[in-house]
Amino acid sequence: MVRSEEHEADVVVVGGGASGLMAGGQAAARGARTLVVEKMARPGRKLGIAGKGRCNLTNRSDVAEFVEAFGEAGPFLRQAFHRFFVQDLVSFFEDLGLATVTERGRRVFPASARALDVVDALRGWALGQGARVLTGRTARRLVLEGSGVIGVELLRRSPAGGVETESERASASAVVLAAGGASYPATGSTGDGYRMAEAAGHRIVPVRPALVPLEANGASITGLPGLTLRNVGVRVLEDGARTLEGFGELSFTRFGVSGPVPLSLSRAVVDALRENRRVTLSIDLKPALDPAKLDARILRDLAAAGKKQMRNLLRGLIPKPLVAPCLAATGIPGDRVAHQLTSEERRRLGAWLKDVRLEITGHRSFEEAIVTAGGVDRSEIDPRTLASRLVEGLYFAGEVIDMDAGTGGFNLQAAFSTGWLAGRSAAGSAMNRKREGVQS
Repeated sequence: MVRSEEHEADVVVVGGGASGLMAGGQAAARGARTLVVEKMARPGRKLGIAGKGRCNLTNRSDVAEFVEAFGEAGPFLRQAFHRFFVQDLVSFFEDLGLATVTERGRRVFPASARALDVVDALRGWALGQGARVLTGRTARRLVLEGSGVIGVELLRRSPAGGVETESERASASAVVLAAGGASYPATGSTGDGYRMAEAAGHRIVPVRPALVPLEANGASITGLPGLTLRNVGVRVLEDGARTLEGFGELSFTRFGVSGPVPLSLSRAVVDALRENRRVTLSIDLKPALDPAKLDARILRDLAAAGKKQMRNLLRGLIPKPLVAPCLAATGIPGDRVAHQLTSEERRRLGAWLKDVRLEITGHRSFEEAIVTAGGVDRSEIDPRTLASRLVEGLYFAGEVIDMDAGTGGFNLQAAFSTGWLAGRSAAGSAMNRKREGVQS
């Protein structure tokens, strides 16, 4: 193993994404010699494509709403959010010259609408604080001595992306593991952090895709790919029982459904499918109308339609691609004259408009997942510092931790908040360990 003076540091941060660059800059700002190790040729690859290239930085919700968004992981994140939260992040970037705008759903974006501007600002800030960024290195394992970490073993990556066998060591008094999850592996998130943490003794909650498009029975989406429904209600039914619901936008794809609502519901769907439950999506096309008001609306349309055929009348109620599925599901002949519709047919039509069923058969892979569910067990991490409870000098930040939320900027805020806290905590720990004689 080659040990180079270039790789001596007080704090080594594994991963140059949102949480890693924030951790590295914060550690360096506190006076720690800091090295950020990134496996790709440049840091921030995944951040650079976030939000379809626009980068939804955060959300102007309060702490209570963030905690709720993260479900069981919410209470764990409360400490990090109290230390560095939404306005702190907005001010952080605006101080760097990156203006922000708040859009629908309280989502915050850079005013330039360019995710790469976020990457450039964050990377420039970290370097300006004194952090060094070492690219083209894959972290292989944590180097342990006794009950603590003393560095990271690295493998050099060739310019073509392959991993060379010659290894190096980045020695440190503290290590922040911010290697990301397993989603979008082409950006460098290939689960390295999970393997390293597990090898050091940490339990890994099974990882699976989250915020991921869903696959549906082909017959139920025939003719629908490309159609987007807005302002619809969506319910998840597991073995026929309602478990979760959402409201907003849904898009049909060649394999199933995507869009903000299906993505936000996907974590629960993935878990249900893993447990071999039958999963169905129930789509309410008219969520603003209860059954009685919807029936009154249909009656008005029928009265005004005269001799118009039902296939033509329905175009005023639903998008054209849904007309054929509607007629098939309700058994109403397309050439039926509107004023001849029976009360039973009208009842079936109203019921279908409130409950369009899609049988979910699977989900897309990590290559299409926005975030990863699962990761390092939170019970083995101190939420006050993000320090490992098992390995002295080891800290965690970002997606490597078992935490995930829906769309809207929540996940990136958690990455920045945990990076901020882990970086500052690691710097303090490194200085203490150095004073106590732990060599780096």
